[in-house]
Amino acid sequence: MTKQLLLFLGIVLSISLSAQEKYTISGYIRDASTGEELISANLFETTNGVGTVSNLYGFYSITLPKDSVYLNFSYIGYQSQSIGIYLDKDVTLNINLGESVELETVEIVATNAQKIEEKTEMSVIDVPIAQIKKIPALLGEVDVLKTLQLLPGVQSGGEGQSGLYVRGGSPDQNLILLDGVPVYNANHLFGFFSVFNADAIKDVKLTKGGFPARYGGRLSSVLEINMKEGNNQEYHGSASVGLISSKFTFEGPIVKNKASFIVSARRTYIDVLARPLISYGLRQEGAEGTFGYYFYDLNAKLNYRISDKDRLYLSAYTGDDKFYVSTVEEFSDGNFGKSEQSTKFNLGWGNITTAARWNHLWTNKLFSNVTATYSRYNFNTLIGSRSEDFNDAGEVVDGENLSANYDSGIDDLSLRVDFDYIPLPNHFVKFGAQGIMHKFNPGLFEINADITNNGVQGIALDTIFGQDIVNSLEYNAFIEDDYKITDYLKVNGGLHFSGFSLNNTNYTSLQPRISANFRLPNSYALKASFATMRQYVQYLTNENLGLPSDQWLPTTERIKPQDSWQVALGIAKTYGDQYEFSVEAYYKEMKNLIGYKEGASLFNLGDWQDQVTQGQGNSYGAEVFLQKKKGRLTGWVGYTLSWSNRQFDDKNFGNWYPFKFDRRHDLSIVGIYEISKRVSFAATWVYGTGNAITFAESLVPTVTDNQYGPSSGFIEYFKERNDFRMGDYHRLDVGFDFTRERKRYTRTWSIGAYNAYSRRNPFFLSRTTKYTTNPDGTAEREEVLRQYSLFPIIPSISYKIDF
Repeated sequence: MTKQLLLFLGIVLSISLSAQEKYTISGYIRDASTGEELISANLFETTNGVGTVSNLYGFYSITLPKDSVYLNFSYIGYQSQSIGIYLDKDVTLNINLGESVELETVEIVATNAQKIEEKTEMSVIDVPIAQIKKIPALLGEVDVLKTLQLLPGVQSGGEGQSGLYVRGGSPDQNLILLDGVPVYNANHLFGFFSVFNADAIKDVKLTKGGFPARYGGRLSSVLEINMKEGNNQEYHGSASVGLISSKFTFEGPIVKNKASFIVSARRTYIDVLARPLISYGLRQEGAEGTFGYYFYDLNAKLNYRISDKDRLYLSAYTGDDKFYVSTVEEFSDGNFGKSEQSTKFNLGWGNITTAARWNHLWTNKLFSNVTATYSRYNFNTLIGSRSEDFNDAGEVVDGENLSANYDSGIDDLSLRVDFDYIPLPNHFVKFGAQGIMHKFNPGLFEINADITNNGVQGIALDTIFGQDIVNSLEYNAFIEDDYKITDYLKVNGGLHFSGFSLNNTNYTSLQPRISANFRLPNSYALKASFATMRQYVQYLTNENLGLPSDQWLPTTERIKPQDSWQVALGIAKTYGDQYEFSVEAYYKEMKNLIGYKEGASLFNLGDWQDQVTQGQGNSYGAEVFLQKKKGRLTGWVGYTLSWSNRQFDDKNFGNWYPFKFDRRHDLSIVGIYEISKRVSFAATWVYGTGNAITFAESLVPTVTDNQYGPSSGFIEYFKERNDFRMGDYHRLDVGFDFTRERKRYTRTWSIGAYNAYSRRNPFFLSRTTKYTTNPDGTAEREEVLRQYSLFPIIPSISYKIDF
């Protein structure tokens, strides 16, 4: 009996050990034509009904029981690939997926891509870069940020502006990452265009809430933009010419299948086109000079596949805006000889970002990425004037040379390490840490004066004053797990720890994050999330259209870090294999928001901390999103119903008031239709409730004493802040692409129109006085509002070749 029992236990143990015997399949999923890794590509194993996705660098790993397995690899816009193998050992399997092709009317596309109801994450939207390039744009200039403004929960700051206001937050509360490097100023042309060149971009992902633990440092959103890596199979390029700018991109292998590069550049030529007209106008006024504006971008990236386990990436971006005015006038007088006067005004701002990344595969389940980055944003203004009087001998009799230069910005040095650990198909663990050295330049003024009187040197001044440069350290660590608990419940939970150190001031924060997906009948998914966030870098702005002189400033002993928490609840479902539908409701609270005190501004002297105040805010609402990603007709419909409010003790008498960009209704409709292989049509229609603005309730007379005696005047009295609404905003944009394939290149003509029915949308309002004369000769005075609009219908045309 004992022998039989031992034999039975041995058989059971053998079966148990055999059942527990598991092996791992891992590798990279790549684009077959370019060799670039595919982000978030899908792997599904049909026998066990489990799957996974590739990470940011195309790596995947799945652990399965010893048996025959059937793997399906898929990615939107690519042909799926199925492979069957007998799994009795660890396997390295690299997959190359080819782009979809059309056979007559049948479109071959990925069929088993992960559906929205299967994802744990919520409040996340991926926008294919191909769609971004098709959407009509202002002056034909394709813009990533303007495309994101068409998504629910995202608003623009105003007509033509590229700023993002996500779920009631401000632009500074968005963490914008270009290849993992923060971009502090994402705007060109005073906010009308973004700094991102779509020709150099591979992937765009926006997270509005339900933040995983790996993200931190901002309150409202995370925008991840990844650059292309460069084709490692063959050389390709593109060049385009538009109304205001031209672009050029070139990529190819350095060593085929091993190393590649990509370089992309863009420059406007508004200054070149306008220079003859401006010079002619100045000559007509008896002056000489120059006036102009331009911006440029340059993206570059190198990558080297050292081995199957190691890869190195180097990427860089630089971009600048330059606005300049310079005039010279000469005057002749028979009594005093000749005089010459000149003025100069230069305005410039720009970014530099660089990143060096090293990927390493430690085991077939553990992947790491180490990233060293540098980021710099600088703003500079120079104002100067020179006046000289000459005698008949050409000697300077009187002279005055004045100049003022203002400079501010922020520099970052960062080191980050991330690990992906995939022990089982039901777990995807991420953990890592980061340190950031911030260098803040709150603003320095350099004043120079040189005055000569009757040929004798008079006043000479050369001084610098302003805020001291400040160094600080920000650091964080995180751990998260995307865990499939049952077939009906998935959870992404984690902790994000952060800290900030400045002189003797230290702050720390532990931020819990959790998102859950519960599968309902009929393939619906009920999703919920909760996240707390903290922001240590402060952004000081006047909240109006103007120069990009807003300052990035540190958290200090007096200025507390900004905090928020957000909760969201939603339902998601895929209908058929083409339509994704989601509806979400959210509520967010923010505290320690920063803003100028009443009457304070950038150019007030003294400590900036004395000019600011901190308050709180909240936002809440609902979003509906219906998207079609495949087929001849693609696009989406997005609707947002929202409220956003602010409260400061020393503003609006301490009462709550609507945020300037509080917008009750926001609707976007986007459609892209492939009429044929050669012709495509795209259109967008947007509607939004008018922005909130403040107008004085009345004018109160005042009398003040000065050296010349009593002086009378008026001051404005404000009853409620932002208690007036501008008119509703709506606009239609349209565009056609005409493509023809030649033997060695493909050319595309793009023709479109911004604001196609020339709607006069409100840009800003001003209060003016209107006088009318009555029949009896008496006059009446009436206070009226005047609306100013910015853009009527603006046609665009561009020409592009791909070779």
